[in-house]
Amino acid sequence: MFWLVNAFLLVGTISTWTWKASSAGRGGGTPRIVCLGREQTEEWKGWMQWAFIFYHYYRVHYVYNEIRVFVSAYVWMTGFGNFLYFDRKGDFSIERFVSMIIRINYFPLMLSYFLTVPLELYYVVPLHTTGFVVTMITCFIGLQFERTLGMSYWKSRIAAVLLSFLVHVCFYETSAVELLKLFSEEYYFRFQADKYSAWLGMVGGLLWGKVGEYMNWAHGFENEQRRQMASIVQCIVGVALIAFWYIFFGSISDKYTYNPIHPYVFVFAVIGWLMVRNCTRYLTECHSTLLEFLGRNTLETYVLQFHLFMCHNVQYIPVVIPGSDKDGSAAMKFLNMLLCGCVFLSMAVWARKITVSTQLSVVDLVKHIRGTTESSVTQVLPQQSSGEEARPATNGEELVELTKAVPASGHVA
Repeated sequence: MFWLVNAFLLVGTISTWTWKASSAGRGGGTPRIVCLGREQTEEWKGWMQWAFIFYHYYRVHYVYNEIRVFVSAYVWMTGFGNFLYFDRKGDFSIERFVSMIIRINYFPLMLSYFLTVPLELYYVVPLHTTGFVVTMITCFIGLQFERTLGMSYWKSRIAAVLLSFLVHVCFYETSAVELLKLFSEEYYFRFQADKYSAWLGMVGGLLWGKVGEYMNWAHGFENEQRRQMASIVQCIVGVALIAFWYIFFGSISDKYTYNPIHPYVFVFAVIGWLMVRNCTRYLTECHSTLLEFLGRNTLETYVLQFHLFMCHNVQYIPVVIPGSDKDGSAAMKFLNMLLCGCVFLSMAVWARKITVSTQLSVVDLVKHIRGTTESSVTQVLPQQSSGEEARPATNGEELVELTKAVPASGHVA
């Protein structure tokens, strides 16, 4: 059943496959290849969340290691997207901080309080929150290095990222990590499993301008032969990285053996996937609108899966249709899953709308209290940018998304 529902998702993905040609930047000229743009980021989150939920639903324990990679990829995107945002816009305002804290935590905190369930049930939420805060602090330090010490862009950002790495090592590789047990054993395990995920995302964000330059050189419009060769090489290297992770690490059947090495090796699979997913210009320009839709609601589907699609800490499945219990037919069980799934997804979309409304209202309140009408945005242009100005975050969607993918030109994807 797990693979059957994934086959249905594949059909939906193909049916909603959309192509959007690369466009020129604000300054015109040759169209730019944007790797891991907004649509592709949401698509990635969408199919990983689908796998994550049905892994729990059908108890598919033999894909545990792959699911661990998916969770780490989410946390990686938190460091990656927020690094791009803060580094390009320099928006370290109270409004931005409050906006993101509300977006990530409001709904899970309400559920935890009113349903009297431990917050540890939604362990990804504190991982995302910590990743956001750490990334914000790292980017702020990098900007201060540049402004107060007169360091160049690259030296200041590299110094800040290395300082952040040192802090990570001093905490996670020493007895200091035992402090997490003061909160709970669950947090101790979960933070250990993703101790470097957000930091590796920051490294990806720092290097993403160079990745954009490579993509436009390799998959641009000038040299067809170079484009074909780059696609072949990139695909081979990407598959090799995924195979390397699986053969040496992912195939380990004992999760207690795999878990300690996971934080250091999951990145091979992530990089491999990104290389394969963007190995041609066509693939970079395409995405599935169905997966994009699922990706926009991942936070809400993540927390509601424990209450609507499953229950009792995902140990049980709600039975709504008579005859769909454990002794029922496969067809009735499937219909029961579809019914619960429709209610579950509809509630997740509704919860997201309410959360965003609350988020925007709180941000407006903060602005009113502070006597400001706009978030305090300092435009920061990295040295490798093309000299175009960064846009301030003014619209609602820009304020609420967990992940931002910004191409090298400085435009928000």
